[in-house]
Amino acid sequence: MDTIFSEFFSTALKLFALMTPPAVLSAFLSETKSYSAERKRSTAIHTGVAVFVIGVVLYFFGESIFGIFGFTLDAFRIGSGVLLFLTAVSLMNETMDHQAMSGDEDISVVPLAIPLCMGPASIGTVMVMGASAVSLRERLIGASALLVASGGILLLLLMAESVEKVLRRTGIAVLSKLTGLLLAAIAAQVIFTGIHSFLQ
Repeated sequence: MDTIFSEFFSTALKLFALMTPPAVLSAFLSETKSYSAERKRSTAIHTGVAVFVIGVVLYFFGESIFGIFGFTLDAFRIGSGVLLFLTAVSLMNETMDHQAMSGDEDISVVPLAIPLCMGPASIGTVMVMGASAVSLRERLIGASALLVASGGILLLLLMAESVEKVLRRTGIAVLSKLTGLLLAAIAAQVIFTGIHSFLQ
């Protein structure tokens, strides 16, 4: 039981980090300044739901995509690891400035869910995780971790104004840098696993 809980917790934490919460929070705050409280809440809920649906579809059907295009799992590990590393670098260089969109546009799916939460790197990682999960237990852990990570994003956006008051923009920028470092470490591990398996 402890092993299952530990695996679930580490997977959920990894997925949450992959969704680059500081960048999503910064974009949400800047894009929803003119929104009413009800519209902000609705946007946050739609974003969380969209992230979970996209993640689950990729998690369970990513292996079929491999088959269609003829990708190997190890090649996709290396590719997604490289993209994840580039995401980490962009977070380290993040200026936290986002171009404002029209007030009439729905930002919940684009750009919040895609590509901020589910960008190329996180999409690739979720697909690799799904293809690597062979047992029912592993698949349930992965799906549950996706639900918790998506719920974490939803909760973060619902509390965005409170978080901004506590952390201020400087604190959010620092969190963005720390997230970048964490993603760089995850990327290195994913790339190393892919290369190691490929060479064997």
